[in-house]
Amino acid sequence: MSRGFPQAEYEGRLARAQARMADEGLGALLLTTEPEVRYFTGYLTRFWESPSRPWFLIVPSSGRPIAVIPSIGAALMASTWIEDIRTWAAPDPEDDGVSLLADALREVGGPVGVPSHLETHLRMPLADFARVQRLAGPEFTDDRRIVADLRAIKSEAEIAKIADSCGIAARAFGRMGEIAGPGVPLAQVFRDFQRLLLEEGADWVPYLAGGAGPEGYADVISPATEVPLAVGDILMLDTGA
Repeated sequence: MSRGFPQAEYEGRLARAQARMADEGLGALLLTTEPEVRYFTGYLTRFWESPSRPWFLIVPSSGRPIAVIPSIGAALMASTWIEDIRTWAAPDPEDDGVSLLADALREVGGPVGVPSHLETHLRMPLADFARVQRLAGPEFTDDRRIVADLRAIKSEAEIAKIADSCGIAARAFGRMGEIAGPGVPLAQVFRDFQRLLLEEGADWVPYLAGGAGPEGYADVISPATEVPLAVGDILMLDTGA
C-alpha cells in the first residue's frame, strides 16, 4: 500500500473542520502536535523527535491551512498540498517562531481554537504561547473538540491503512516461533520482534512493551531484561508500529 493519502482526503478533512468551525464561530484552529499537523497536511517526518523545534499549523475558517514551521522542514512541507509555508531559522532562543505565528494569526483572525481536552497537549513553551496571545490580538479559546471528533471518525481510506498496519503486526506475531523460546533473553525477543515488524513492512516501531513470567506477568511497561524465557512462561508483547 502506498504511503499517505490522495489530496482529496485532506480536502475533505479540511472542509469538515471548517464547517464545524463555522457552527462554533471560530476563525481559526491552532495546531501544534504531530498527529494534528499530519492529519491536515500529510506531513510525515521523524524530526518531531527534536524537542527544540516547535511546529505550527493554522486552519483558517476558509482557504487552505497555513504552515508556520522551522526552515529545515520547508522542502518537505512543500511536497504536501500546503501552499502557504512560512518559516524561520530555528531554534531561535529570542523569537522561536513567535512573531511569525502571531502575524499569521492576526492576519487570519479569531477566535482561535486550540485543542485543549482529553489526549491533547500544547507542543510549545508556555511562555511563547503567552507571547503569541499578547501579540496576535484575537481571542484564544478551546477548539470545541473539533479536531478530536473529526479524527475519531475514520474514512474508508483510513480504515484501509489501519487494516494494512494490523496486517503487518499480525504477520510479525505469526513469526514469533522464530525468535522466542526457552533460554532466549526477553530483551533479545524485544529486539528481534522489532526486526520482524520492519521486515514485514513497518516504517518504524515507536512502541513496544510486554512481559513474561511463570503463569503470567505483573508488569508490562518496564524495559525488557536479560532474564531468559523458561518453559511454562507466558509471554506478552504489545506494539504500535
